[in-house]
Amino acid sequence: MADPAEHRPAEEEEEAAAAGEDEDTGAQVAPIVKLEEVAVTTGEEDEDVLLDMKAKLYRFDKEGNQWKERGTGTVKLLKHKETSKVRLVMRQAKTLKICANHLVVSTTKMQEHAGSDKSCVWHALDFADGELKEEMFAIRFGSVENCKKFKDSVEEIAEQQGKNDEKESEEASSAAELVEKLTVTEAKKEEAAVKEEAPAADDKKDVKE
Repeated sequence: MADPAEHRPAEEEEEAAAAGEDEDTGAQVAPIVKLEEVAVTTGEEDEDVLLDMKAKLYRFDKEGNQWKERGTGTVKLLKHKETSKVRLVMRQAKTLKICANHLVVSTTKMQEHAGSDKSCVWHALDFADGELKEEMFAIRFGSVENCKKFKDSVEEIAEQQGKNDEKESEEASSAAELVEKLTVTEAKKEEAAVKEEAPAADDKKDVKE
């Protein structure tokens, strides 16, 4: 029969090893690589989020005459804090690559995609690829409600931008008229001043003669 004492050393060694793992030696180990916190900018710091929804974006390929998937991710409507201009930005979910980036202007019009009440289509001058290009987009949402909310939001913004454009046009026209009036007034003053100086010059000539 085996003596239980023969198994004690092994058990004691295991207990000692376990105790050694938990024992705090007090030594401080410095990290091999020190990582510094880096500030990440998205370009959206000066904008307020008006809408933030998940969707799938498509772009119409004119050469191939077909729709091509642009990416699945988050579409946002962002309003600039100073200019009040609103842009549509969409990034792919994992890579965060921009797949749509353009202003919502007065001429932006959303249309329902034929055969789907969860999708809508629109044209835009897009800057996602680093240059302005006229694109035709289609976007698909997970529900009819989300699609309607997106469509209504864009149309409301486009209408507001149209009013802002009219206001800016009127202000620019008023400013132009004011400048024109001031210019005409100044010209008349100069003309009057010249006429006043002319007789005085003739009088001096007469005295010399």
